[in-house]
Formats: sequence, structure tokens, C-alpha cells
Amino acid sequence: MAEASMNREQPVSLAVVEAVADREGIPPEELEPPLHDAIQTDALDALFDPVDSDRLPASLEFTYNGYVVSVEGSGEVSLEVAENEDASRVDPRPNDVSYC
Repeated sequence: MAEASMNREQPVSLAVVEAVADREGIPPEELEPPLHDAIQTDALDALFDPVDSDRLPASLEFTYNGYVVSVEGSGEVSLEVAENEDASRVDPRPNDVSYC
């Protein structure tokens, strides 16, 4: 499982892109499909906005680019290879996320 800690001044969406790109061994701008095809990045960033730390979710999980992406309230981003290797590179239900 790859893990990355988010710089609290950096949007969580950027931390996710950087973690996946690092795992894939490519520059972030070369990731296909873009993260916004899998999840609404503005909403993701708003959920983990450190300005309103009393409302941070305990965790959020979604599928992107063949990985199950987990974001903890602390800002830690972790990746696990999605179990279904034949699954689409983007979750077919992009707005279906699980909150813990």
C-alpha cells in the first residue's frame, strides 16, 4: 500500500494525483484519465479543507485509475490496487464514495 501525507496547504486532489502518478512512475500531468473523471475534485478538496477542521470526515474512499484511494481526515492518502483487475480505470459510479 502506498501512502502519502498531504501538505495541509495543498488541495487533497493534488495529493491524490501525485500519489497515483508516483505509483505509476509518470509525471502527474500524464495521468489518464484525469482525476475529475472519477470524482468531483472541488467537492473532494472542500471535504478536506483544513480551515474547517471540525467537519473533516474520518475517511473517504473511492476508485481511481485501478486503485482504491483512501483519504484520512489527517490528510494521509493511501493506495491499494483494486481487486478487480478487469475493472474500468475509472469507477463507473464517479460520485459514489464511501464515508467512514
